[in-house]
Amino acid sequence: MNSRIDSHVFWGLKSPFSALTGAGLIILASGRFAFAVVCACILVWVYVLTALAFHAARPIMPSNGRNVILLFLSSFLCGLFILLVSLLNPLLIMNTTFFLLLIPPFCLSTGFFETIESTDIFDTVFRALLEAVSLAGIILAFALIREPLGLGTLSVPSAAYGIRELFSREESDTIIPAQIISVSSGGLLLLGYGTALYRYIRENYAEAFRGDNDSEDEV
Repeated sequence: MNSRIDSHVFWGLKSPFSALTGAGLIILASGRFAFAVVCACILVWVYVLTALAFHAARPIMPSNGRNVILLFLSSFLCGLFILLVSLLNPLLIMNTTFFLLLIPPFCLSTGFFETIESTDIFDTVFRALLEAVSLAGIILAFALIREPLGLGTLSVPSAAYGIRELFSREESDTIIPAQIISVSSGGLLLLGYGTALYRYIRENYAEAFRGDNDSEDEV
């Protein structure tokens, strides 16, 4: 397969949906849209700041033990974000900390820092931002499906109450069979169907991309 497809932030072999490296994070963070928003923000925070630190320290960073250093760095940035948000919304952080701690190991499991070849800081940060936004978009999309259909409501972060529901579940007529997607088992089912659809589209995308390259070579 073309190397450009292999390293693509969304269609690549190590992208969140292709390798399912972020499966646990997707399921846990997409239970509520408010949780997904916090997770999306911290993903961008950790990825971008870790990429900046990695770029700055790259000349002096040892090849052996690099992942351990990056894990400590990303964990520190994750903890710092949790601390800052807890000052504004402690109730929300109490419900999200247990899965937000999965972000640092996910950040390294994708192999992002092993594939960076560019020495341009803007290219490194932009690549990190794209990968973070890729997973954040998946989590937000899942939350927009799971919470309204499963719980009959939609929540957003609120400093006063932790989360605020935009409409009440008592006012909605949620279909009983659809409520299963609000729990982890239902989220796994939704993830399975979504992954199957993604991989089907990905294969067609790869074939179309190879076809375009072959036609260009012939010309």
